[in-house]
Amino acid sequence: MQTGLAILLTFGTTGCKTTSSPATHAAQEVTVAAAANLTDVFHTIGKRFEATTGTHPVFSFASTAQLTQQIENSAPFDVFTAADATHVDELDRKHLLVAGSRAIYARGVLALWIPQRRKTEVEGIQDLIKPEIRFIAIAKPELAPYGQASVETLQRLRLWDRVQLKVVYAENINGAKQYGVSRNADAVFTAYSLVLHEPGQVIRVGGNLHQPIDQALGVLASSTHQEAARKFTDFLLHGEGRQILRDSGYETPGGP
Repeated sequence: MQTGLAILLTFGTTGCKTTSSPATHAAQEVTVAAAANLTDVFHTIGKRFEATTGTHPVFSFASTAQLTQQIENSAPFDVFTAADATHVDELDRKHLLVAGSRAIYARGVLALWIPQRRKTEVEGIQDLIKPEIRFIAIAKPELAPYGQASVETLQRLRLWDRVQLKVVYAENINGAKQYGVSRNADAVFTAYSLVLHEPGQVIRVGGNLHQPIDQALGVLASSTHQEAARKFTDFLLHGEGRQILRDSGYETPGGP
């Protein structure tokens, strides 16, 4: 089972922790395999879910493809929240999810992030061809749906051939963002939710430039905490988590 690239986080009432306290071990837990684009928003959702339900969430963040592989190799997750629907549907076809638990919980929004203001202003995606933009960070499209959407966008705008040599690839969109944070990339394609409050310039990418980033979830058939898993998916689909997703830059089914 491939686990090296996953980031494990647990959330208590005092914030983000990398290890659980003795009190945490006594509480009911739910383990969520979460796509990397959810890292920031799940900080908030994790705290609110625990405060509301008393169930302690443990998140494992990685690319959707990596998490799918881990699930296929019997990783002990309870819930899978992916960055697309394709991988969830694949697991459903293999009967690795509880029947009927698959659902779309969000539609992701792609963004182009320019971490620092530049002498030559970047007013749109077309400006990526300018020589001042030397490196463009993108998540590997074969691993990350947001990376695939980034490539589709550049191809749709007929820019791919002109900027391809500038592209640097990350394992997931958290890694792509880190290229910008560390100033190793001049422009970054990532989830709007991850850069919503970052300094610099954030340009939302029109949904007409790529396939919809419909993000699906499901409860794992192998879960030993299916009641807690259902609580978590209900919190995202129908509870407070739905509004938190909207406030964090996502679109949700039946609403903006």
